[in-house]
Amino acid sequence: MKKVNFVIAIVLILLTVFFIKVAFTKTSEKKHEGKEKVQKKVDAFIVSPSFLLSEITVTGELAAFNDVELKNEVAGRITIVNLPEGKFVKEGTLLVKLYDADLQASLMKMESQLDIQQRILERQKQLLRVNGISQNEYEQTLLQVNTIRADIAEEKALIRKTEVRAPFDGTIGLRDISVGAVVSASTLLAIIRTNQKIKLDFYVPEKYGPIISVGMKVHFTMANSDKNFEATVIATEQGIDNSTRNLKVRAILSSVSKELIPGAFANVNLQLGSNPKALMIPSHAIIPEEENKSVIVAQHGKAHFTDIKTGIRKSSMIEVTDGLEVGDTIITSGIMFLKEGDKLKYSNIKR
Repeated sequence: MKKVNFVIAIVLILLTVFFIKVAFTKTSEKKHEGKEKVQKKVDAFIVSPSFLLSEITVTGELAAFNDVELKNEVAGRITIVNLPEGKFVKEGTLLVKLYDADLQASLMKMESQLDIQQRILERQKQLLRVNGISQNEYEQTLLQVNTIRADIAEEKALIRKTEVRAPFDGTIGLRDISVGAVVSASTLLAIIRTNQKIKLDFYVPEKYGPIISVGMKVHFTMANSDKNFEATVIATEQGIDNSTRNLKVRAILSSVSKELIPGAFANVNLQLGSNPKALMIPSHAIIPEEENKSVIVAQHGKAHFTDIKTGIRKSSMIEVTDGLEVGDTIITSGIMFLKEGDKLKYSNIKR
C-alpha cells in the first residue's frame, strides 16, 4: 500500500513539472512574439501640402504647314525639268513640262477653224439684217463657232495637264526624274514644302480634351536639342479617336530654326494648371489592388489600411486626391509584410 502511494506521488510530481514547463514555454513564446511584433521597423512619410504644377508630356510630330507631292496628271515624256533641289520657288513657277507638240498642233488647227467661222458668222450677220439668209442658217454657223471655242478650251486644258507648276511658295525637296524620262500618270516628281511655317501635331488623352483651347501655349523639346520651343494651338480634331481614345491637336510654331525639321518627333509639355496644396506621397507606398489603391497609415502606433484616389504622377511622387489628410503618417517600406493592426517602430521618418 505504501509502495502504491509512493508511485502515485511520483507521477503527480512529474505531471506537475511537465505542465509548469509547458506553461512557461508558451508564455515565453508569446512574449517573444510580442517582442518581435513590436520590433518591426519601417520607414514612414508624413503627408504635408506642397505646390503641384499640373502638366503632362506627350509625343508630337512636326510637319510643314503645306506639304505636297508633285505629280503629273497625264503620261508622257519629260521635256523640261525645273526642280531646284533645296531651293525656294514662287507659286505658279513651271517645274516640269511634258511633250505636247501634238496638242499644240491640234490647238493651232482649231484656232484657224475658229478664225474662219467667225468671219463667216460676221458676213451672215450682215445678210440676216437684209433677209439674205434665214435665221436657222445663222444659228447653225453660231453653233459651229461656239463648238470650236469649247474644243479649244478642252485642248488648252489638256495642254495644261502636261505642266506641273508650284501650287504655293515653298522649297523643293529631292527630285526623282530627269529630262527625257517617260512617266506614267501620278508619278512622284518631287515634294514641295513651306518651311517658313511649321505645325506641330500631337494627341492628348480624352480626359484632358476640354482643357485644350485655341490660343493655348504649349512647349516642346526635340531629340537633337535641349532648347525649349513654343507653339500656339490653332485647332483640334473636334472628335475623339475611337481606337486610341485620344484627341488630335494642331499647333503653329512661333519661330523657325534649323533644329525644327518636318517629320521629326517632339516631346510636348502641356501645363494644365496648378495646385498649391496638393498632397504628394512616394509612389512606392501605394498598394495596388484589383479595383482600388490603398496605403498603410499609422494610427496610434499600429498599421491601418486606407483606400485612396490618386491624381497626377511626378517621377517618384504621386498626388492623392482622396483618402488622406495633412499630417497623416504613411508607411513606405515593408508594406507587403504588414497586416492590419501590426505594431510599428520607425527606423526613418521623412516629410
